[in-house]
Amino acid sequence: MAVFVFDAYGTLFDVHAAIARFRSEAGPGADRMSEIWRAKQLEYSWTLTLLGRYADFWTLTERALDYALARVPSVDKALRPKLLDAYFKLDAFPDARAALRALKDKGHKTGVLSNGSPAMLNGAVDAAGIRGDLDHVLSVDVLKMFKPRPEVYMLVTDHFKCKANDVTFVSSNRWDVAAGIAVGFTSFWINRSKMPNEYADLAPKKTLNNLTDLI
Repeated sequence: MAVFVFDAYGTLFDVHAAIARFRSEAGPGADRMSEIWRAKQLEYSWTLTLLGRYADFWTLTERALDYALARVPSVDKALRPKLLDAYFKLDAFPDARAALRALKDKGHKTGVLSNGSPAMLNGAVDAAGIRGDLDHVLSVDVLKMFKPRPEVYMLVTDHFKCKANDVTFVSSNRWDVAAGIAVGFTSFWINRSKMPNEYADLAPKKTLNNLTDLI
C-alpha cells in the first residue's frame, strides 16, 4: 500500500497568505512581519517540546503574531483579528488540490501530518476544498508534542497500519523532511523558495520545485 502524507503549513497551505490579503493595509513592513510570525511560531513549538511542555499550535500562532507585531510596529496592531481569521482559513497553493487528486486517482492513500490543532486543520482543509482528497488529517495534538519528535511521525504508521518504508512524506520544511527520513520514510522536499540544502546526512529522495512535480 502506497501512502502519501503531506505537511500542511508551507507545503499544502501558504503560510504567508494571511499577510498577502492585507499587504496594502500592513504597509512596507508586511513581509518582514510575516516572516517573523512564521519563525517564532516554529521556534515556540520546538522550545516547548524540548521543555516537555505543550500549548496547541493555535495558541502559539497567536503568541507569535503578537511578538511579530511588536517587532514591526509599523504594521497596525488593529490588523491582528483579521490576520488570525485569515490564518485560520489559509489559501492552499494552486498545485495542492491537483496533486492530491492525482494521487487519489492512482489509488494511493493520502493524508496530512501537521503541528496544527484539529480546529486549525479543519478550517484550512475545508476552506481549500480538499477534504475529499484526503483519507485522514493527523494532528500532533493527540500526543501533546510537536515535530520533529519521532513519535509524531509514527502517528502515520499507526493510523495507516503500514511500515515506515510504505510512506512517502512530503514537506516544504527541510528539517521536517530530515525527520521523516530519520524514521524511515521516503521523503520529498518541496523547495518552492530555492533555499540552500541542509542536513546532508538525511538527504531527500528528491527535491522538487512544487507539488505538481510529485506526479
